[in-house]
Order: sequence, then structure tokens, then C-alpha cells
Amino acid sequence: MRYLIIGLGIYGTNLAIDLTDMGHEVIGADISAQKVETIKDYISTAYIIDSTDEQALNALPLKNVDLIIVAIGENFGASVKTVALLKKIGATKIYARAIDELHESILQGLKVDRILTPEQRAAHDLSYEMELGTHVDALCVDKDYYVLNFKAPKYFLGMVYGEITIDRAFGFKLIAATRPVTKSNILGIDHQAQRLLDIKDFTLKVEDGDIFTCFGSSRNYRNMFRYIN
Repeated sequence: MRYLIIGLGIYGTNLAIDLTDMGHEVIGADISAQKVETIKDYISTAYIIDSTDEQALNALPLKNVDLIIVAIGENFGASVKTVALLKKIGATKIYARAIDELHESILQGLKVDRILTPEQRAAHDLSYEMELGTHVDALCVDKDYYVLNFKAPKYFLGMVYGEITIDRAFGFKLIAATRPVTKSNILGIDHQAQRLLDIKDFTLKVEDGDIFTCFGSSRNYRNMFRYIN
């Protein structure tokens, strides 16, 4: 796919590099020449433009990309004006980053296709990490229900996957599990990857380093970690 990322701060730059590493074509744009200079060798094309200037914005290949991501965070006004101009010009698919509730509300009014809240998600992850005492990746499904990825607690090590009854014991579901493995890329360089495990296997045991993916409520997770710790 072909992406246009407007705003090459820490968030926009990391997003651009990750998408490029995944094999996508990424075009970047920022008002800062320094930021563009830093990333230009990592992505397909990089432009120095003021995205709040309609004429400058029109110089970008807006109609020739699959998705436009407005990653501007710190400059609230620039973010909103950029989105408004993109809408006026006729950009069809826009994701935009919001840094607070007011910013998010305005973007909702502008009817962007998706609002990105990386700070909010990072805060959720950190709050769960402090609450549960382990590193987690959290995805909010509903107000109080989350999909969590976390390292298999010591309590479960040695248990057989097919016999684990997390749902009956703690009220949430184990929906997947992965195990770290070492693989070689096309250059022969080793890297860490995750192998999906069969959680219904009655011969496969939980090992240290396995990652659980679970679905449940905040209360369910808290109750389990308090019990097993």
C-alpha cells in the first residue's frame, strides 16, 4: 500500500519507518527541514511543506495514496487545519492523531476515518503494567473489556495448554498463545519471531517466555493477578 504521513515527529517518523520495513511505500511531509532530512533516506519520498497552506498541500500526491495519516501532535491548530484542508481538497481516507479529548472531539466533527490516540493507549498499557505487576499490551474493546497480551505468569508454567481453565477460574478467556523462536531472514541474519501455539493441545506445556493473549474485564484481570501473586 501507499501511505502519506504528514507530521514527522517521533510518532510520525516511527510509523513511517515501521510501514516501510513492512514493505509499504511511504511518503512523508513536515514543515521542519531537519525532520525531513533525518528520515528522507528511510522512506520513498519526503517533502518540506507547511500543511496549513492549501497551495502547498495540493503539491502532495493526495489522490495517489491509499491512506493519509495526519500525525501532527503538538501543534493542535496545525493538525485541525490540515485535516480541514484535506477534506476541502477531497482526500478520501484520512487517519488523524489526537493528543487530548478536545482534539479528538474536533476530529470527530471533521469526520476523519479513524482517530489515533497513541498517548492514551500508552497510558492504558502503563496503568495495567503498574496494576498487574507485569508488562502488557492492552487493546480496549469496550469501556471495561480489554484484550491483553502478557508474559505467561509463573503460576501457569508447566501446565498443559489443553487443561488450562482460565475462564472458569478467573472469568476471562485465553484466546491465543505464542512462543518466541529464532528465525533467519533472507540475508541469514537471526531475529526473534513469535510462533502461534495450539492452546487446545493436551501435550503442549506452558513454558517461560510464552505470551498469553486474553479477553476479559479489568476486574477479571486484577482478581487473577492478585490471586496468583
